[in-house]
Amino acid sequence: MIFSNRAALFALGAAILFGASTPFAKLLVGDMSPILLAGLLYLGSGIGLGLIRLIRDRGWRASELPPGEWPWLLGAILFGGVFGPLALMFGLTSTSGSSASLLLNLEAVLTATIAWLVFKESADKRLVWGMVAIVAGGVVLSWPGQTSNSLDWAGPVLVGVACLCWAIDNNLTRKVSASDALFIASSKGVVAGLVNTAMAAMLDVPMPGFATIGGTMTVGLLGYGFSLAMFVLALRGLGTARTGAYFSTAPFIGAAVALLMLGEPTGLAFWAAAALMGIGVWLHLTEIHDHMHAHEPMQHTHSHSHDAHHQHTHDFEWSGDKAHVHPHTHDILHHHHRHFPDIHHRHGHS
Repeated sequence: MIFSNRAALFALGAAILFGASTPFAKLLVGDMSPILLAGLLYLGSGIGLGLIRLIRDRGWRASELPPGEWPWLLGAILFGGVFGPLALMFGLTSTSGSSASLLLNLEAVLTATIAWLVFKESADKRLVWGMVAIVAGGVVLSWPGQTSNSLDWAGPVLVGVACLCWAIDNNLTRKVSASDALFIASSKGVVAGLVNTAMAAMLDVPMPGFATIGGTMTVGLLGYGFSLAMFVLALRGLGTARTGAYFSTAPFIGAAVALLMLGEPTGLAFWAAAALMGIGVWLHLTEIHDHMHAHEPMQHTHSHSHDAHHQHTHDFEWSGDKAHVHPHTHDILHHHHRHFPDIHHRHGHS
């Protein structure tokens, strides 16, 4: 029986929004420079989420990010918002679009590899085969119909470097995923937007009209901003490798939206990719990870209710029936139940 997990829905929702943004951006921007396009999409994400956060909090509120988590967030912004886009834009100058799409599937593989080898996330055969099926679907979908021998090796290497940067970004973001998702996503969007827009200005890229700018930033808010916020929430509940696997279905979702919107033709590759990704998602959704495990003492802040992992007292009045946010401490706890490598289950495995 498929296990209903809200974090998995967040991950798939992030993939749907991000995947759907590509054909929408194609309709809006036409021949806009890819550097400027990236800048406006990211700026729409960062500025839009920042405004939503101001409205939600009824004014400016400090991030309340614990001091020990700032290096993780700054590292994620540096790799994901600066190094990654720079490497991709320079790589695209000597790489075909189809080859770049194929290479971008490396992000999911590198994300999972770093999560498993560096951060010691759990990985069983079902999870690994699910990842293989999803990535294989992406490869089939983006496999170039023809190759060109005129392209040098520098472009593909730089695209691969971009994937590595985003894989590092994903793993570093996981370290701060218990904090405010809107703050994390808006911060990354603003920095990435400013970097790419500044690059476009230095290259004297012509600016489009206000209507195109507004439409592009709106697509960025939905496809990059809300998508990234949902990605952070998925990291909180699933860990990095599983979230990255779900998110790697985005190319197929983008192709499906393009099929519906633009009437683009389908072929054997499209349906083969759909089957492979469907198998991969099913393997992940039906994963069962249940064993005796120990929770070490820890202190953090996030929205929670008083479940098996939250049985603390309060120094303020609380009705006991609603989710709430405050710094709280977890004592040592030994038990077993079905779980994912979420913010409370980052233990090792023998």
